[in-house]
Amino acid sequence: MFGFGDKLFSVSEITALIKDTLEEGFCGIRISGEISNCRPSSTGHLYFTLKDKNAMISAVMFKGRQKSLGFTPADGMLVNVSGNISVYALRGSYQIICDSIEKAGEGEILAMLEERKKRLAAEGLFDSDKKKKLPFFPSQVAVVTSPTGAAVKDILRVTGRRNPGLNIVIVPAPVQGDTAAAKIAEQIRRADEFGLGEVIIVGRGGGSLEDLLPFSDEAVVRAIAECRTPVISAVGHEIDTSLSDFAADISAPTPSAAAEIVSAGREEQITHVARLYESLVREIRQQTERVKLLSSRYSGTNMEESFFILIQPVLARFDDLKEELLSCFTDRIREQRYRLDSALRELLAVSPQAILERGYTIITDKATGKTIRSAADAHPDSTADVRFHDGSRGIIFMENTNEEL
Repeated sequence: MFGFGDKLFSVSEITALIKDTLEEGFCGIRISGEISNCRPSSTGHLYFTLKDKNAMISAVMFKGRQKSLGFTPADGMLVNVSGNISVYALRGSYQIICDSIEKAGEGEILAMLEERKKRLAAEGLFDSDKKKKLPFFPSQVAVVTSPTGAAVKDILRVTGRRNPGLNIVIVPAPVQGDTAAAKIAEQIRRADEFGLGEVIIVGRGGGSLEDLLPFSDEAVVRAIAECRTPVISAVGHEIDTSLSDFAADISAPTPSAAAEIVSAGREEQITHVARLYESLVREIRQQTERVKLLSSRYSGTNMEESFFILIQPVLARFDDLKEELLSCFTDRIREQRYRLDSALRELLAVSPQAILERGYTIITDKATGKTIRSAADAHPDSTADVRFHDGSRGIIFMENTNEEL
Protein backbone atom coordinates (compact mmCIF):
# COMPACT_ATOMS: atom_id res chain seq x y z
CA MET A 1 0.00 0.00 0.00
CA PHE A 2 0.98 3.56 -0.58
CA GLY A 3 1.06 5.93 2.42
CA PHE A 4 0.82 9.58 1.58
CA GLY A 5 0.00 11.11 5.04
CA ASP A 6 -1.64 14.52 4.81
CA LYS A 7 -0.32 15.20 1.27
CA LEU A 8 -2.94 16.90 -0.82
CA PHE A 9 -3.10 15.88 -4.55
CA SER A 10 -4.78 17.59 -7.37
CA VAL A 11 -6.93 15.46 -9.68
CA SER A 12 -4.26 15.60 -12.37
CA GLU A 13 -1.55 14.60 -9.91
CA ILE A 14 -3.35 11.58 -8.54
CA THR A 15 -4.46 10.52 -12.04
CA ALA A 16 -0.87 10.77 -13.29
CA LEU A 17 0.29 8.69 -10.31
CA ILE A 18 -2.35 6.05 -11.01
CA LYS A 19 -1.44 6.09 -14.72
CA ASP A 20 2.25 5.55 -14.03
CA THR A 21 1.51 2.80 -11.53
CA LEU A 22 -0.89 0.90 -13.76
CA GLU A 23 1.03 1.26 -17.00
CA GLU A 24 4.33 0.23 -15.41
CA GLY A 25 2.84 -2.60 -13.34
CA PHE A 26 0.47 -4.14 -15.95
CA CYS A 27 2.56 -4.40 -19.09
CA GLY A 28 2.22 -7.43 -21.40
CA ILE A 29 -0.69 -9.05 -19.63
CA ARG A 30 -3.29 -11.52 -20.98
CA ILE A 31 -6.98 -11.27 -20.14
CA SER A 32 -9.81 -13.70 -20.95
CA GLY A 33 -13.39 -12.51 -21.32
CA GLU A 34 -16.44 -12.02 -23.50
CA ILE A 35 -16.61 -9.29 -26.14
CA SER A 36 -19.41 -6.79 -25.63
CA ASN A 37 -20.37 -3.49 -27.26
CA CYS A 38 -17.99 -4.09 -30.17
CA ARG A 39 -17.84 -0.99 -32.34
CA PRO A 40 -15.30 -0.33 -35.13
CA SER A 41 -14.60 3.38 -35.51
CA SER A 42 -14.49 5.41 -38.73
CA THR A 43 -10.69 5.59 -38.38
CA GLY A 44 -10.41 1.80 -38.47
CA HIS A 45 -9.71 1.28 -34.76
CA LEU A 46 -11.72 -1.38 -32.91
CA TYR A 47 -13.32 -0.47 -29.56
CA PHE A 48 -15.08 -3.01 -27.35
CA THR A 49 -15.70 -4.08 -23.74
CA LEU A 50 -14.21 -7.23 -22.27
CA LYS A 51 -16.35 -8.64 -19.48
CA ASP A 52 -17.09 -11.63 -17.31
CA LYS A 53 -19.88 -12.22 -14.76
CA ASN A 54 -18.57 -9.76 -12.21
CA ALA A 55 -16.55 -7.07 -14.00
CA MET A 56 -15.67 -5.38 -17.25
CA ILE A 57 -12.78 -3.48 -18.79
CA SER A 58 -12.63 -1.24 -21.83
CA ALA A 59 -10.42 -2.41 -24.69
CA VAL A 60 -9.11 -1.04 -27.96
CA MET A 61 -7.17 -2.54 -30.85
CA PHE A 62 -5.64 -0.03 -33.21
CA LYS A 63 -5.97 -0.39 -36.98
CA GLY A 64 -2.37 -1.45 -37.61
CA ARG A 65 -2.66 -4.42 -35.23
CA GLN A 66 -5.81 -5.82 -36.82
CA LYS A 67 -3.87 -7.28 -39.78
CA SER A 68 -2.91 -10.25 -37.62
CA LEU A 69 -6.54 -11.18 -36.86
CA GLY A 70 -7.80 -14.35 -38.52
CA PHE A 71 -11.44 -13.55 -37.71
CA THR A 72 -13.79 -10.61 -37.18
CA PRO A 73 -14.45 -9.93 -33.49
CA ALA A 74 -18.14 -9.74 -32.58
CA ASP A 75 -20.32 -9.46 -29.49
CA GLY A 76 -20.61 -12.67 -27.52
CA MET A 77 -17.25 -14.12 -28.55
CA LEU A 78 -15.02 -15.54 -25.84
CA VAL A 79 -11.50 -14.32 -26.49
CA ASN A 80 -8.03 -14.05 -25.01
CA VAL A 81 -6.40 -10.65 -25.45
CA SER A 82 -2.79 -9.61 -24.91
CA GLY A 83 -1.63 -6.04 -24.36
CA ASN A 84 -0.86 -3.24 -21.94
CA ILE A 85 -3.05 -1.34 -19.44
CA SER A 86 -3.39 2.33 -20.26
CA VAL A 87 -5.09 5.19 -18.36
CA TYR A 88 -7.11 7.85 -20.17
CA ALA A 89 -6.49 10.84 -17.89
CA LEU A 90 -9.22 13.12 -19.25
CA ARG A 91 -11.91 10.63 -18.27
CA GLY A 92 -10.11 9.06 -15.36
CA SER A 93 -10.68 5.61 -16.90
CA TYR A 94 -8.41 2.75 -17.78
CA GLN A 95 -8.41 0.28 -20.65
CA ILE A 96 -6.32 -2.44 -22.20
CA ILE A 97 -4.64 -1.67 -25.51
CA CYS A 98 -4.66 -5.01 -27.36
CA ASP A 99 -1.69 -6.27 -29.32
CA SER A 100 -3.43 -9.55 -30.25
CA ILE A 101 -6.83 -11.21 -29.95
CA GLU A 102 -7.53 -14.91 -30.32
CA LYS A 103 -10.61 -16.95 -29.73
CA ALA A 104 -10.58 -18.59 -26.31
CA GLY A 105 -9.12 -22.05 -26.56
CA GLU A 106 -7.86 -21.52 -30.13
CA GLY A 107 -4.27 -21.06 -29.04
CA GLU A 108 -4.17 -24.51 -27.49
CA ILE A 109 -6.00 -26.02 -30.48
CA LEU A 110 -3.67 -24.39 -32.99
CA ALA A 111 -0.62 -25.58 -31.05
CA MET A 112 -2.04 -29.12 -31.01
CA LEU A 113 -2.75 -29.00 -34.75
CA GLU A 114 0.73 -27.66 -35.51
CA GLU A 115 2.31 -30.51 -33.52
CA ARG A 116 0.11 -33.07 -35.31
CA LYS A 117 0.91 -31.53 -38.70
CA LYS A 118 4.66 -31.80 -38.10
CA ARG A 119 4.38 -35.39 -36.90
CA LEU A 120 2.25 -36.57 -39.84
CA ALA A 121 4.43 -34.66 -42.30
CA ALA A 122 7.48 -36.44 -40.90
CA GLU A 123 5.77 -39.75 -41.72
CA GLY A 124 5.45 -38.61 -45.37
CA LEU A 125 1.65 -38.33 -45.42
CA PHE A 126 1.84 -34.91 -47.05
CA ASP A 127 4.62 -35.63 -49.60
CA SER A 128 3.94 -34.04 -52.98
CA ASP A 129 5.31 -37.03 -54.92
CA LYS A 130 2.47 -39.14 -53.52
CA LYS A 131 -0.22 -36.87 -54.95
CA LYS A 132 -2.42 -38.53 -57.57
CA LYS A 133 -3.68 -36.83 -60.71
CA LEU A 134 -7.40 -36.35 -61.16
CA PRO A 135 -9.08 -38.17 -64.08
CA PHE A 136 -9.63 -35.91 -67.06
CA PHE A 137 -13.35 -36.64 -67.51
CA PRO A 138 -14.73 -38.27 -64.34
CA SER A 139 -18.18 -39.75 -64.87
CA GLN A 140 -18.91 -40.32 -61.17
CA VAL A 141 -17.84 -38.47 -58.02
CA ALA A 142 -18.29 -39.58 -54.40
CA VAL A 143 -18.93 -36.83 -51.84
CA VAL A 144 -18.28 -37.57 -48.15
CA THR A 145 -20.22 -34.91 -46.26
CA SER A 146 -23.47 -34.23 -44.44
CA PRO A 147 -26.41 -35.00 -46.78
CA THR A 148 -28.30 -31.98 -45.38
CA GLY A 149 -25.47 -29.45 -45.22
CA ALA A 150 -24.77 -26.45 -47.40
CA ALA A 151 -21.71 -28.14 -48.93
CA VAL A 152 -23.66 -30.88 -50.74
CA LYS A 153 -26.16 -28.32 -52.04
CA ASP A 154 -23.36 -26.19 -53.46
CA ILE A 155 -21.71 -29.21 -55.10
CA LEU A 156 -24.97 -30.37 -56.71
CA ARG A 157 -25.77 -26.86 -57.91
CA VAL A 158 -22.36 -26.31 -59.52
CA THR A 159 -22.04 -29.74 -61.15
CA GLY A 160 -25.64 -29.58 -62.36
CA ARG A 161 -24.91 -26.30 -64.11
CA ARG A 162 -21.46 -27.17 -65.50
CA ASN A 163 -21.84 -30.89 -66.23
CA PRO A 164 -25.36 -32.31 -65.87
CA GLY A 165 -24.15 -35.76 -66.93
CA LEU A 166 -21.81 -36.11 -63.95
CA ASN A 167 -23.12 -38.68 -61.45
CA ILE A 168 -22.81 -37.58 -57.80
CA VAL A 169 -22.86 -40.26 -55.08
CA ILE A 170 -23.49 -38.85 -51.59
CA VAL A 171 -21.67 -40.83 -48.88
CA PRO A 172 -23.31 -39.45 -45.71
CA ALA A 173 -21.27 -38.59 -42.63
CA PRO A 174 -21.64 -36.11 -39.74
CA VAL A 175 -19.25 -33.19 -40.18
CA GLN A 176 -18.96 -31.99 -36.56
CA GLY A 177 -19.21 -33.44 -33.11
CA ASP A 178 -17.31 -36.05 -31.14
CA THR A 179 -18.16 -38.98 -33.45
CA ALA A 180 -17.73 -37.11 -36.72
CA ALA A 181 -14.03 -37.86 -37.33
CA ALA A 182 -14.38 -41.65 -36.98
CA LYS A 183 -17.42 -41.72 -39.28
CA ILE A 184 -15.78 -39.50 -41.90
CA ALA A 185 -12.70 -41.74 -41.96
CA GLU A 186 -14.93 -44.83 -42.26
CA GLN A 187 -16.90 -43.38 -45.17
CA ILE A 188 -13.75 -42.30 -47.01
CA ARG A 189 -12.43 -45.87 -46.83
CA ARG A 190 -15.80 -47.26 -47.94
CA ALA A 191 -15.96 -44.93 -50.95
CA ASP A 192 -12.42 -45.93 -51.92
CA GLU A 193 -12.88 -49.67 -51.36
CA PHE A 194 -16.11 -49.97 -53.36
CA GLY A 195 -15.15 -47.47 -56.05
CA LEU A 196 -18.10 -45.20 -55.43
CA GLY A 197 -16.44 -42.46 -57.48
CA GLU A 198 -13.49 -41.81 -59.73
CA VAL A 199 -12.83 -38.85 -57.42
CA ILE A 200 -13.72 -38.43 -53.74
CA ILE A 201 -14.64 -35.00 -52.36
CA VAL A 202 -14.34 -34.68 -48.58
CA GLY A 203 -15.61 -31.50 -46.98
CA ARG A 204 -18.17 -29.26 -45.38
CA GLY A 205 -19.19 -25.60 -45.28
CA GLY A 206 -17.65 -22.94 -43.09
CA GLY A 207 -17.56 -22.95 -39.31
CA SER A 208 -15.46 -22.19 -36.26
CA LEU A 209 -12.10 -23.75 -35.61
CA GLU A 210 -13.75 -26.25 -33.26
CA ASP A 211 -16.38 -27.10 -35.91
CA LEU A 212 -13.68 -27.96 -38.46
CA LEU A 213 -11.60 -30.11 -36.09
CA PRO A 214 -12.91 -33.50 -37.40
CA PHE A 215 -11.20 -32.80 -40.73
CA SER A 216 -7.88 -32.40 -38.93
CA ASP A 217 -8.32 -35.61 -36.98
CA GLU A 218 -5.50 -38.10 -37.43
CA ALA A 219 -7.89 -40.89 -38.49
CA VAL A 220 -9.34 -38.74 -41.28
CA VAL A 221 -5.92 -37.59 -42.45
CA ARG A 222 -4.63 -41.18 -42.62
CA ALA A 223 -7.77 -42.38 -44.43
CA ILE A 224 -7.26 -39.72 -47.09
CA ALA A 225 -3.54 -40.44 -47.44
CA GLU A 226 -4.20 -44.19 -47.86
CA CYS A 227 -6.85 -43.74 -50.59
CA ARG A 228 -6.15 -45.23 -54.00
CA THR A 229 -8.81 -42.90 -55.41
CA PRO A 230 -7.82 -39.24 -55.90
CA VAL A 231 -9.21 -37.09 -53.08
CA ILE A 232 -10.18 -33.40 -53.06
CA SER A 233 -10.36 -31.70 -49.65
CA ALA A 234 -12.98 -28.94 -49.55
CA VAL A 235 -13.32 -27.81 -45.95
CA GLY A 236 -14.84 -24.46 -44.94
CA HIS A 237 -14.22 -21.14 -46.66
CA GLU A 238 -11.14 -19.69 -48.35
CA ILE A 239 -9.51 -18.67 -45.06
CA ASP A 240 -10.08 -22.03 -43.34
CA THR A 241 -7.37 -24.68 -43.28
CA SER A 242 -7.47 -28.27 -42.07
CA LEU A 243 -4.92 -31.08 -42.09
CA SER A 244 -7.09 -32.83 -44.68
CA ASP A 245 -5.97 -30.16 -47.14
CA PHE A 246 -2.35 -31.31 -46.80
CA ALA A 247 -3.14 -35.03 -47.12
CA ALA A 248 -5.50 -34.71 -50.09
CA ASP A 249 -4.34 -34.79 -53.71
CA ILE A 250 -6.06 -31.44 -54.35
CA SER A 251 -7.06 -28.76 -51.84
CA ALA A 252 -10.09 -26.70 -52.83
CA PRO A 253 -10.92 -23.46 -50.97
CA THR A 254 -14.65 -24.29 -50.85
CA PRO A 255 -17.00 -27.16 -51.75
CA SER A 256 -18.18 -25.11 -54.73
CA ALA A 257 -14.59 -24.82 -55.95
CA ALA A 258 -14.19 -28.61 -55.62
CA ALA A 259 -17.30 -29.08 -57.76
CA GLU A 260 -15.85 -26.75 -60.38
CA ILE A 261 -12.62 -28.76 -60.44
CA VAL A 262 -14.31 -32.12 -61.11
CA SER A 263 -16.62 -30.64 -63.74
CA ALA A 264 -14.06 -28.33 -65.35
CA GLY A 265 -12.49 -30.84 -67.75
CA ARG A 266 -15.55 -31.56 -69.88
CA GLU A 267 -16.77 -27.97 -69.94
CA GLU A 268 -13.35 -26.57 -70.76
CA GLN A 269 -12.86 -29.08 -73.56
CA ILE A 270 -16.28 -28.31 -75.03
CA THR A 271 -15.42 -24.62 -74.90
CA HIS A 272 -11.99 -25.31 -76.39
CA VAL A 273 -13.46 -27.37 -79.25
CA ALA A 274 -16.04 -24.65 -79.93
CA ARG A 275 -13.27 -22.05 -80.10
CA LEU A 276 -11.23 -24.25 -82.44
CA TYR A 277 -14.28 -24.73 -84.65
CA GLU A 278 -14.89 -20.99 -84.83
CA SER A 279 -11.21 -20.38 -85.55
CA LEU A 280 -11.18 -23.03 -88.29
CA VAL A 281 -14.33 -21.68 -89.96
CA ARG A 282 -12.94 -18.15 -89.77
CA GLU A 283 -9.63 -19.23 -91.32
CA ILE A 284 -11.37 -21.12 -94.13
CA ARG A 285 -13.53 -18.11 -94.89
CA GLN A 286 -10.53 -15.80 -94.93
CA GLN A 287 -8.59 -18.11 -97.25
CA THR A 288 -11.64 -18.51 -99.51
CA GLU A 289 -12.08 -14.75 -99.76
CA ARG A 290 -8.38 -14.37 -100.49
CA VAL A 291 -8.57 -16.93 -103.31
CA LYS A 292 -11.66 -15.23 -104.71
CA LEU A 293 -9.91 -11.87 -104.63
CA LEU A 294 -6.85 -13.24 -106.39
CA SER A 295 -8.83 -15.17 -109.01
CA SER A 296 -11.15 -12.25 -109.76
CA ARG A 297 -8.30 -10.50 -111.55
CA TYR A 298 -8.07 -13.27 -114.16
CA SER A 299 -10.60 -13.78 -116.97
CA GLY A 300 -10.22 -16.54 -119.57
CA THR A 301 -8.36 -14.22 -121.93
CA ASN A 302 -6.15 -12.86 -119.18
CA MET A 303 -5.27 -16.34 -118.01
CA GLU A 304 -4.36 -17.33 -121.61
CA GLU A 305 -2.17 -14.28 -121.98
CA SER A 306 -0.62 -14.89 -118.58
CA PHE A 307 0.03 -18.48 -119.58
CA PHE A 308 1.81 -17.44 -122.79
CA ILE A 309 3.75 -14.80 -120.90
CA LEU A 310 4.76 -17.51 -118.49
CA ILE A 311 5.88 -20.00 -121.16
CA GLN A 312 7.35 -17.40 -123.56
CA PRO A 313 10.90 -17.73 -122.18
CA VAL A 314 10.65 -21.49 -122.58
CA LEU A 315 9.41 -21.19 -126.15
CA ALA A 316 12.15 -18.70 -127.00
CA ARG A 317 14.73 -21.02 -125.56
CA PHE A 318 13.21 -23.90 -127.54
CA ASP A 319 13.40 -21.86 -130.77
CA ASP A 320 17.01 -20.99 -130.07
CA LEU A 321 17.87 -24.62 -129.50
CA LYS A 322 16.02 -25.63 -132.69
CA GLU A 323 17.91 -23.08 -134.78
CA GLU A 324 21.15 -24.12 -133.15
CA LEU A 325 20.40 -27.78 -133.94
CA LEU A 326 19.48 -27.04 -137.58
CA SER A 327 22.61 -24.96 -138.02
CA CYS A 328 24.67 -27.76 -136.57
CA PHE A 329 23.05 -30.31 -138.90
CA THR A 330 23.59 -28.01 -141.94
CA ASP A 331 27.26 -27.54 -141.12
CA ARG A 332 27.69 -31.25 -140.60
CA ILE A 333 25.97 -32.10 -143.91
CA ARG A 334 28.05 -29.50 -145.75
CA GLU A 335 31.22 -30.95 -144.24
CA GLN A 336 30.24 -34.50 -145.16
CA ARG A 337 29.22 -33.44 -148.65
CA TYR A 338 32.59 -31.77 -149.20
CA ARG A 339 34.38 -34.88 -148.01
CA LEU A 340 32.20 -37.01 -150.30
CA ASP A 341 32.91 -34.80 -153.30
CA SER A 342 36.64 -34.92 -152.57
CA ALA A 343 36.57 -38.69 -152.31
CA LEU A 344 34.55 -38.94 -155.51
CA ARG A 345 37.01 -36.78 -157.40
CA GLU A 346 39.87 -38.83 -156.13
CA LEU A 347 38.06 -42.01 -157.11
CA LEU A 348 37.21 -40.72 -160.56
CA ALA A 349 40.79 -39.59 -161.07
CA VAL A 350 41.99 -43.19 -160.77
CA SER A 351 38.95 -44.78 -162.47
CA PRO A 352 39.71 -46.85 -165.65
CA GLN A 353 36.83 -45.07 -167.37
CA ALA A 354 38.44 -41.72 -166.72
CA ILE A 355 41.72 -43.04 -168.06
CA LEU A 356 39.98 -44.30 -171.19
CA GLU A 357 38.37 -40.89 -171.66
CA ARG A 358 41.79 -39.37 -171.75
CA GLY A 359 42.51 -41.45 -174.93
CA TYR A 360 43.89 -44.61 -173.45
CA THR A 361 42.60 -48.12 -174.40
CA ILE A 362 42.61 -51.56 -172.86
CA ILE A 363 43.53 -54.57 -175.09
CA THR A 364 42.57 -58.11 -174.02
CA ASP A 365 43.25 -61.41 -175.69
CA LYS A 366 39.93 -62.83 -176.83
CA ALA A 367 41.05 -66.39 -176.39
CA THR A 368 42.48 -66.01 -172.89
CA GLY A 369 40.78 -62.83 -171.67
CA LYS A 370 44.12 -61.58 -170.40
CA THR A 371 45.14 -57.99 -170.75
CA ILE A 372 47.84 -57.49 -173.27
CA ARG A 373 50.33 -55.19 -171.65
CA SER A 374 53.23 -55.42 -174.07
CA ALA A 375 54.04 -56.31 -177.72
CA ALA A 376 55.39 -59.61 -176.60
CA ASP A 377 51.97 -60.59 -175.32
CA ALA A 378 50.43 -59.97 -178.78
CA HIS A 379 50.90 -63.13 -180.85
CA PRO A 380 50.65 -62.88 -184.62
CA ASP A 381 47.31 -63.88 -186.05
CA SER A 382 45.70 -63.75 -182.57
CA THR A 383 42.44 -61.89 -182.06
CA ALA A 384 42.04 -59.18 -179.38
CA ASP A 385 39.46 -56.71 -178.09
CA VAL A 386 40.35 -53.03 -177.91
CA ARG A 387 38.23 -51.19 -175.32
CA PHE A 388 37.71 -47.45 -175.73
CA HIS A 389 35.87 -45.15 -173.32
CA ASP A 390 32.71 -45.33 -175.45
CA GLY A 391 32.89 -48.90 -176.76
CA SER A 392 35.24 -51.65 -178.07
CA ARG A 393 36.57 -53.07 -181.35
CA GLY A 394 38.14 -56.38 -182.34
CA ILE A 395 41.58 -56.60 -183.94
CA ILE A 396 43.87 -59.28 -185.33
CA PHE A 397 47.58 -59.03 -184.71
CA MET A 398 49.68 -59.40 -187.89
CA GLU A 399 53.37 -59.83 -188.31
CA ASN A 400 54.71 -56.31 -187.90
CA THR A 401 51.29 -54.94 -188.97
CA ASN A 402 47.85 -54.60 -187.52
CA GLU A 403 44.69 -55.07 -189.53
CA GLU A 404 41.37 -54.04 -188.21
CA LEU A 405 38.62 -56.66 -188.59
